[in-house]
Amino acid sequence: MSDSTAELKKRTRTDYPYFLEYRTRWSDNDQYSHMNNSIYYHLFDSVVNTYLIEHCGLDPTHSPQIGLVVSSFCQARIQPIIIALHGFWLMVDLQRQYFAPAAFPEVLDLGLRVSKLGERSVTYEIGVFKQGAESPGAVGGYTHVFVDSKTRKSVQMDGRKKEGLEKLVSRSKGKL
Repeated sequence: MSDSTAELKKRTRTDYPYFLEYRTRWSDNDQYSHMNNSIYYHLFDSVVNTYLIEHCGLDPTHSPQIGLVVSSFCQARIQPIIIALHGFWLMVDLQRQYFAPAAFPEVLDLGLRVSKLGERSVTYEIGVFKQGAESPGAVGGYTHVFVDSKTRKSVQMDGRKKEGLEKLVSRSKGKL
């Protein structure tokens, strides 16, 4: 991560312009009675894809291409591929830092911001907050590269995607 753990720990709700509520489930807990590490990746994926659907024109059910999320494990990391329109988002980097455990039956607020936006890629940061807490229990994120569905080469994002993502661009100095 580019920021130190201390800097990430200083994040507050005001650092994130978009939030999605998540009610933990009994099955989210692991044998140590806290939320399993892999669940955090599902949460990251959920808040990003919800935002892409609501604000960037992602429409997986009506896309000319098959709309789905495919997850595979590669070097012990979850690598989702989101297929949409004439290209898809390919995850190329995944990170997270834990500060406090979460567990069932808590309600979590997932904060989303964009720490870096290019013509062909976007880096998201997600803060995981217990409902009512000002400091995150975890901060993580990933980088998506938009690629052509046939050539698999990176391509420029269309205007609607870029406009939607610009609303999340972090104005603060800290990045994930």
